Amino acid sequence: MRVQRNSYYTVEAEEPGLSVDLDLLLPLIEKYKSKKGNMIPLLQGTQNLYGFIPKDAFKLISENTGLNISDMYGVATFYAQFRLKPVGKIIIKICHGTACHVQNANMISDSIEEALQVKDGETTKDGLFTLESVACLGCCSLAPVMMIAGESYGKLTGKSAVQVIKEIKIRES
Repeated sequence: MRVQRNSYYTVEAEEPGLSVDLDLLLPLIEKYKSKKGNMIPLLQGTQNLYGFIPKDAFKLISENTGLNISDMYGVATFYAQFRLKPVGKIIIKICHGTACHVQNANMISDSIEEALQVKDGETTKDGLFTLESVACLGCCSLAPVMMIAGESYGKLTGKSAVQVIKEIKIRES
């Protein structure tokens, strides 16, 4: 199966030249710093602010709340909702659950990877698309299926999947 967990967080996980205004995080930290069970709300709020959790945010949160960086990182890498690097405007989720796998979901992924020139988990150079393999989208009767912006596209071939992406790209231009 192609679904992979987040890799170890390193400096390379952030885009070169990417800078975030950590001052935006201070009101959130102030709101939750003395509350019990504050880790997940802090991580969620950080991601809501930036679209991902910047490396320096872990340090700032830790310094102001006493939360351990390794504990926060453990939670952020365990739950699929959290992202450690920026994502594109549009996320393409390709199902690799059992039904989709036996209907050749790998072909869908390979075709889209080739068309967009990205690998699973990467974002296109223009920042428009991020490609993600997921364990299940819950649309087994449509296998193989992908989901884009909450809309499911099923009974795909490599060619039809790429066509959907091309149409979205034209609309976004």
